[in-house]
Amino acid sequence: MKLKKLSMLTVLALSQVATAVPVSAQEVATSTAQQVVAQEVYGEKNTAEEVQSAPQTRVTKQETEKQAEAESAATTDSKTSKAATISEEKEPAPSAETATGVTKSTNETTVTNEKTDEVTGEVTATPNVKTAPSEESAESKPATNAAKTATPTDLVLYFNSTKMEQGGVTYNAPQPMQVKKGVSYVPIRALVDRVGYKVSYDKKTKETVIVSGVNELRFKTDSSKYTVNGVTKTMKGTSYQTKNTFMVPLTAITAALDIKYKVDNIGKKVIMNLATKPVATFTIQPGEIMAGQTVVTYSTDSSSPQGLSIVDERWEGKQEVFASAGKYDVSYSVQDSNGTWSDPYTVTIEVKQPNLPPVAMFTTDKEEYKMGELITITDQSTDDGKIVKHDWNNSAYAFFTPGPKNISLTVTDDSGQTATFEKTIVVTSETLYSQDEFNRMFLPAGEKFVFDGSAVPTWSKVPYTFSDEPSTLIRSNSPETVNSEGIVYQETAVGNTRFMIHHVNNTGKNVKMYVVATNTNFTAATIKTENLGFAGPSPIATAAGKSSVERYFESMQDGSKRSSITLAPGESKLVMTELSKSVMKQGGVISLFSDMNSDFPIQYDVIMIDEKLDPLTVLEKLPILDRDGVHNRGTYPNSTRVIRYSEPVGATSMRLALGDNQDDPNLAGMDPMLGVEASNSGNFGVLYKITLDRVAPNTLISFNPRGGKYSGYAMVNGDITAIYSKGQVSAPNEQAVLYRTGDYEQKVEIILTAAPGSNLPVNLLFTQMPKK
Repeated sequence: MKLKKLSMLTVLALSQVATAVPVSAQEVATSTAQQVVAQEVYGEKNTAEEVQSAPQTRVTKQETEKQAEAESAATTDSKTSKAATISEEKEPAPSAETATGVTKSTNETTVTNEKTDEVTGEVTATPNVKTAPSEESAESKPATNAAKTATPTDLVLYFNSTKMEQGGVTYNAPQPMQVKKGVSYVPIRALVDRVGYKVSYDKKTKETVIVSGVNELRFKTDSSKYTVNGVTKTMKGTSYQTKNTFMVPLTAITAALDIKYKVDNIGKKVIMNLATKPVATFTIQPGEIMAGQTVVTYSTDSSSPQGLSIVDERWEGKQEVFASAGKYDVSYSVQDSNGTWSDPYTVTIEVKQPNLPPVAMFTTDKEEYKMGELITITDQSTDDGKIVKHDWNNSAYAFFTPGPKNISLTVTDDSGQTATFEKTIVVTSETLYSQDEFNRMFLPAGEKFVFDGSAVPTWSKVPYTFSDEPSTLIRSNSPETVNSEGIVYQETAVGNTRFMIHHVNNTGKNVKMYVVATNTNFTAATIKTENLGFAGPSPIATAAGKSSVERYFESMQDGSKRSSITLAPGESKLVMTELSKSVMKQGGVISLFSDMNSDFPIQYDVIMIDEKLDPLTVLEKLPILDRDGVHNRGTYPNSTRVIRYSEPVGATSMRLALGDNQDDPNLAGMDPMLGVEASNSGNFGVLYKITLDRVAPNTLISFNPRGGKYSGYAMVNGDITAIYSKGQVSAPNEQAVLYRTGDYEQKVEIILTAAPGSNLPVNLLFTQMPKK
């Protein structure tokens, strides 16, 4: 009997002592197989002070585990009586928080998920000796002894108990929060049900799945690994099943879902903070806001992830009308019914100065003019932004009938606002120059005028001679209209190589064109691009051809297209990739000029294929397309023609013929796909370098098509000049102004290449201008 009474007193003493011990963050092994339970006292300076220890009662590890099982079983009944509930709340904590990191009178520790380990619950301290700091207690920041009461959104878990509390309501889990090897385990379903997340079981992977918004957690039984959105993470312990309940380490949940929690040592509980900030957003209308004019409309869209109502809001910087131009930050925040404010949502609003309409204005150098007298008009229109369009009405370089002439200008700015200005000048009945004289003397370069072209063939020819520079021309121009996918040109070339590529898509679907360069040598080869001009896809062939020549000349001036690539033996790469940047729709036309150079022979394949295909993959399977029988294709050597004339020209009317196959014979070459001879009709792709050493004073140099309509560009003394800026020049009775010499004899250099889509032959005309 005395022995029985002594045992009961021992258990009672053990429970009283354990009640006072803080919860330990990690199990600490003792030096002996037995564990000593005692009360630990914290000093004023966060250090353990020497105190008289209570009589030590030794309990075997086996007895301790039996006692813990008995206490756990006593708390699992969901229909706990009031007396049982009181007893449960007072049951001993399995261990205490270690002294490290806890200030005087501090019995609660706030744990953040950046530096968390497991909450543990085994008693490991000895009297008057501070245990080694646990990983959790060393990294966690101690909280003050202030807030120990859970908020309505907090979830409270009790050590070694099935009891859970949330919002004043008590719930029971199927298994208590348990500690194994220093790691706290919780029943996963009971926990996430309270947190409000979705939980399911994946039979295929045998995983328990938790979904929280965009986050997905996956756990497996008997595994220390879990995944967060597919990323594998390691837990402090191994998940397990007990009595059909899946248990996982508490911090695996809190860390993955960013849930902060506190350890209440006195209350022997963990308080999980489930409060989530509401989210505030807003948009504004309209998109463009003018200072002092635009009324700004704010549309809010705010919510609480917890489903709480939004009870308050606040703005910073909000204005309905902004008085001045500039950038303004407007912030919006909301508060939920739990008293939590959202983070501010900020939008930077750019307020512009109100757009003013443009001011149309021009002046003339005189108010009264003779017929055939040059009218100098100076545009003086202004805008606070940018004028994007000028529409002239009845503006002319000169008038050839007398009377008042009303001239008007309408300008449009980048906001679409317009303004118009009108002015009236007077033209007298006196004649200064005839219309033909005026055109020869004053019409600017790039403009055209009508004349009687029937006499041009009777004019004296400039008796020039030429020499050719070595440059292989690959003219890919047939079939000009491509009806099916395939190789439109295939050739091997080395050294200086010029490409002229001009084709129309008639396949009935979207396609792309490519040039594939293949190194068929046993050594690496380098390809250098010197000049390149590309245009299209365009529905108008002459427009594409004209623009490609202009860009080709621009690349000569600025060197912007220079590049280099190296091909390994047997390697294929795409070159002239501008060609394949855009999709060619049905009827689309592309046009390209390019000067390239290679140090070894390179095979070039010009192909047209479906827009979705890979050119390097399908190249070997593509058929070689036949020529169309109308247009020209071929490989031609010596495609740079150098013309130099050192005798006087321009004192009398003269002409220089190009592309006529007489004075300027066609290049002879081969169609490599058919293995037959070819003649470059019109010498398209030939680059003409014309030097006239002695052009007479007061000479007009103009461009006169003889084979049909022509649209293109030329370079005259280094300047790029349109052969009629607004369109085409027609044969034979139109000429476009290229250049005028002054009062002295002059050397003139002209670079010209025939624009694809235009017609040959052409004449350069040299005529004397009337005396001023």
